[in-house]
Amino acid sequence: MSIPRTPITRRGFGAVLAAGLLATSLAACGNSDTGSEAGGGDEKIVLGFSQVGAESGWRTANTNSIKEAATAAGIELKFDDAQQKQENQIKAIRNFIQQKVDVIAFSPVVESGWDTVLKEAKDAGIPVILTDRAVDSADTSLYKTFLGSDFVKEGRLSGEWLVEQTKSASGPVNIVELQGTTGSAPANDRKKGFAEAIAANPNLKVVASQSGDFTRAGGKQVMEQFLKANPKIDVLFAHNDDMGLGALEAITAAGKTPGKDITIITIDAVRDGMQALADGKFNFIAECSPLLGDQLMELTKKVHAGEEVPRRIETEETTFTQEQAKAALPNRKY
Repeated sequence: MSIPRTPITRRGFGAVLAAGLLATSLAACGNSDTGSEAGGGDEKIVLGFSQVGAESGWRTANTNSIKEAATAAGIELKFDDAQQKQENQIKAIRNFIQQKVDVIAFSPVVESGWDTVLKEAKDAGIPVILTDRAVDSADTSLYKTFLGSDFVKEGRLSGEWLVEQTKSASGPVNIVELQGTTGSAPANDRKKGFAEAIAANPNLKVVASQSGDFTRAGGKQVMEQFLKANPKIDVLFAHNDDMGLGALEAITAAGKTPGKDITIITIDAVRDGMQALADGKFNFIAECSPLLGDQLMELTKKVHAGEEVPRRIETEETTFTQEQAKAALPNRKY
């Protein structure tokens, strides 16, 4: 339908111009809380990120990577520390929805119990990215993509190394396992991968398995219990370096030599863990890189722009023996 055009008088033109200038001024003021400068052409993308907590050296490196990458990418980051509590993460995600952020990313404390809040984000039109840890929701439309490691593979690589090292063993090899946070994806998957791998040698038996909650204090406390309850421990498999480092204290206090009397396998490859490996206190580490920041910011830009992204993006990682740790340590970033 055509709209008849009405001639604008000199006075009418002045009124239109004034209204336009006022609208521009109001729009510039309205953009101030998004990080845009008045008169700037583009608003910053706002990313709401909920972190698990600060339970380990790995997590600290992960947080620093995300914060630094957001600054470098020109993305406004609203950061929340959940202190390892799912209820805190759910509250943070709902706060991000209320604040109308552009994208939400989070590393889930546990795998289950997310459908309701993720549906709230979807209904609000806010795309969600999972980092480091996955969720077990049957509705995969509730999030755009997962960025992180293959935890099953990390557990499997750890188990395969142990199978190779113990192939000549004629008797039982007793293993104790320090699990991560109960119900979390890395704890579930690393346990699964390790169990699948060691099944190749019937001499390998897990005689005790308990959560140390991914912390040094937890690793020390649980290892003390393991040592009291199990007079013969040949191998410790710890789901992360920090628990392994805590276990070192308990093993030493018990009069045993870590790395010799008890073979120690861990996952992560943070600097302190790599140093323990180089010193011969650990025997093997499967890497899990925390440096996800740059990839996360690229994904944030793409999902905000409505671009299609892969459903799963895995980081490239390796494994380390003592000599490999010595070679890698001088240039280690975390």
